[in-house]
Amino acid sequence: MGKKDASEPSVRDALRVRRGRTRSFALAPDDTPVGPGSKAKAAKNLDEVADELAGLQEALYAEGVTGGERRVLLVLQGMDTSGKGGTIRHVCGLVNPQGLSIASFKKPTVAERRHPFLWRIRRELPAAGQIGVFDRSHYEDVLVPRVENLVPEAIWRGRYDEINEFEAELTDAGTTIVKCFLHISKDEQAERIAARLNDPTKQWKHNPGDLNSRAKWDDYQAAYAEMLSKCSTRTAPWYVIPANRKWYRNWAVANLLLETLRDMKPQLPGPDYDVEEELARLQNGGSSGGKS
Repeated sequence: MGKKDASEPSVRDALRVRRGRTRSFALAPDDTPVGPGSKAKAAKNLDEVADELAGLQEALYAEGVTGGERRVLLVLQGMDTSGKGGTIRHVCGLVNPQGLSIASFKKPTVAERRHPFLWRIRRELPAAGQIGVFDRSHYEDVLVPRVENLVPEAIWRGRYDEINEFEAELTDAGTTIVKCFLHISKDEQAERIAARLNDPTKQWKHNPGDLNSRAKWDDYQAAYAEMLSKCSTRTAPWYVIPANRKWYRNWAVANLLLETLRDMKPQLPGPDYDVEEELARLQNGGSSGGKS
């Protein structure tokens, strides 16, 4: 993250959801509890950390190619227009796309509804060495069914434990999970929807159903608050990302990833061949026997 005041908390500590908080969010959409205080400083920081982030991701990818089992899963959740796509573009664009897998979860299809709700999630999990990104996720199944009354309360409430068990299974198998709730205000959402509707190049992004969800804003906020509380665990915590300011959102998610990868300490594997012999072979046109 560049130079950092020793007294300043880590990004993870500043944004982590403390389990048991159910009535409101610890951070407001405009907060900047840690990190840069301006758009210019945030952009400068992203430039500074880009090489380190890319290097760590390359090392993780190389581990996976050579038999390692570790991987990262970045989960992005938020109300419509909260910036999931923008986060992917600005943050994940800092690393080599070869080491990324991106999955977007929309309304379940008829075929998907024939299976348990985690079935389609398991099919999109990242391979070893990858950073997987979920644009929406399994958490849709404790949000939409609750607010839209699609299933009995006993069913969606039971999914909290199913999700925690699922994520514990993933972490035990080598997946580090980074879950980000992109937190915007109702007024900010209104401005972003209006901007889409007034821009012919952005109108394709608008879904009239988004306004139906907006009409139930308070219900969705309550659902998010309880979801964060019930499913922020020691091994798979939730982070609240103040997302009214797009530049802060991008900075926060990028640095969450950076702190995570720094802790993982992925290492480039050493060669399983004799480097000097290969250099000698190269000088000999690729033939064997270059070293006596």
